[in-house]
Amino acid sequence: MSTRRPRLAVRGLLLLDNRLLLVNAWRDGSDLWCAPGGGVEPGTSLPANLVREFHEETGLTVGVGAPCLVNEFHDPAGDFHQVDIYFHVIYEAGQLSDGWIDPEGVVNKRRLVTRDELAGLRVKPDSLADAVWGESLLYDPLEPILR
Repeated sequence: MSTRRPRLAVRGLLLLDNRLLLVNAWRDGSDLWCAPGGGVEPGTSLPANLVREFHEETGLTVGVGAPCLVNEFHDPAGDFHQVDIYFHVIYEAGQLSDGWIDPEGVVNKRRLVTRDELAGLRVKPDSLADAVWGESLLYDPLEPILR
C-alpha cells in the first residue's frame, strides 16, 4: 500500500449550445479526453483553483456553479490516486482559439462535443455524460485511470 497522499483536482463542465468542452490533456498524445481543470493549490478555494486552471487550459473565463461529481482515479499497478471534484461552470468571457497555448504545456487540443459524439470518444471519467446532462450529484469511487 502506498504512503503517498491522494492528489486533489477540480474540473469544469462547460456546455455551449448543448456541446461539452473537452481537452486532450496528455503529453504523450493519447486519444483520451477529459474536462478542463487541474490540481488544487493549498490555501486557495476550489472555485478559484478551477477558474485559474480552466483559463490556463482553454483561454476562457468561467463562473463556477454547483458541484456535480466526485470521482476517484487510481493506478492499480502504481501509487497514483487522484480525487477530482467536478463543477458545472458558466461561460463569462474569451473565445476558443487554435492559437491558445496552455502555459503548463499539458493541453494540446480542445473540442466541443454533443452527447452522441461523447459516446464515441475515450473519456474519463466513465460517468462524465451523466454528470454533464444528469440532475444529481454523483460519486464515482476508485475508478482505474486507464483500462
